[in-house]
Amino acid sequence: MSEQSGQQTPLPHRAAGEVRAVLEQQRAAYEALTARGLKLDLTRGKPAAAQLDLSDALLSLPSSATDKSGVDTRNYGGLEGIRELREMFADLLWVEPDQVVAGGNSSLVMMREVLVDLWLKGGVDSERPWGQEEKVTFICPVPGYDRHFTLLDWFGIDTVTVPMNEDGPDVDAVAALVADDPSIKGMWIVPTYANPTGSVVSLEVAERLASMPTAAPDFKILWDNAYAFHHLTEDEAKSADILSLASAAGHPHRPIMFASTSKITYAGAGVAFLGGSVETVRWYTGHLGKGAIGPDKLNQLRHAEFFGSPQGVRDHMAKHRAIIAPKFDEVDRVLTERLDGLGIATWTKPTGGYFVSLDVLDGTAARVVELAKAAGIALTPAGSSFPRGEDPDDRNIRLAPTFPGIEEVTAAMEAVATCVVLAAAEKLAG
Repeated sequence: MSEQSGQQTPLPHRAAGEVRAVLEQQRAAYEALTARGLKLDLTRGKPAAAQLDLSDALLSLPSSATDKSGVDTRNYGGLEGIRELREMFADLLWVEPDQVVAGGNSSLVMMREVLVDLWLKGGVDSERPWGQEEKVTFICPVPGYDRHFTLLDWFGIDTVTVPMNEDGPDVDAVAALVADDPSIKGMWIVPTYANPTGSVVSLEVAERLASMPTAAPDFKILWDNAYAFHHLTEDEAKSADILSLASAAGHPHRPIMFASTSKITYAGAGVAFLGGSVETVRWYTGHLGKGAIGPDKLNQLRHAEFFGSPQGVRDHMAKHRAIIAPKFDEVDRVLTERLDGLGIATWTKPTGGYFVSLDVLDGTAARVVELAKAAGIALTPAGSSFPRGEDPDDRNIRLAPTFPGIEEVTAAMEAVATCVVLAAAEKLAG
């Protein structure tokens, strides 16, 4: 490869003949890749089997059907969830127990329920149901979480995007949008180790979001703290206390927080949590009670017994880190070895969460995914981290390295790197 002052010349800066030579070289490498018959999947952030094994003690719990307050968890009732688990996660999420609901196994279901209730009934601070508004718009930091965008599409809610920076969403852009447009009713945020960038909302950004003037009196921040405890290093990021910040700013009902144990214990049999003002909790359970009599309290009790304390959750997550952190290190190692200095890709090195965000040469992300698929590597579709799947620069690809074994991660990233260089060379060669 061409070098300049001891360094690689970025591919976009090379002469046409050199680009064509790289193209032919990468075509040969890609043919060899497809001949290997790989079948690897990096599409979704699922826990590996070794991570799920960490929680197998749940299968023999609870040791009794009665919780610490004497409630028989086998029976009906208790829409807000059992007290001891709410206290445990209130401590972890920096809120009071009366501000937390422990529910079923899916925080995504709770998010949908909240949107349905806002749409049909309006919020604690709403003048009318959102469904009676002429227009409802949400702010979406991008790259972001595809399932958030899917929910908005399902409702027919309009979207406007702002950049997701290392310290959270572009708060100046957010403040400007909400100041004068009453149709902007809310925004999504994954505040800690965001999906897919790994960004962490800083205290300063959180304070601005909690206190900024909004034209809509019932503006909502849907604070999806899915990865609050999912650290990849010993330098553990702390989530901003959005509920206290909003309350201090005079907007106690603005944030609604979500979290779950889905990637802590069993992905399909965990416990989800909702947090908000006491009035918001009462509003949520009031509507929930029209269609539910109580959650699976036995599952909540087994989780409370399994963890034992908030520190038990932290200790458990350290075991997860030991399993998945080497996979993230391997992603960075391969991408650095194969792509660094070529000027055609950048990627995040997150300190927590479940994803790596890869930006390739503009206009080539869809082609990279297509090439990878033909070579047996399943990647999340290009554009998935944007509303309606539309990345205006066709640049971003979300990588999910947790589920495969480390040898599979190595093979997959070597293949992805080949596809990234081939797609870039194709574009630059015209």
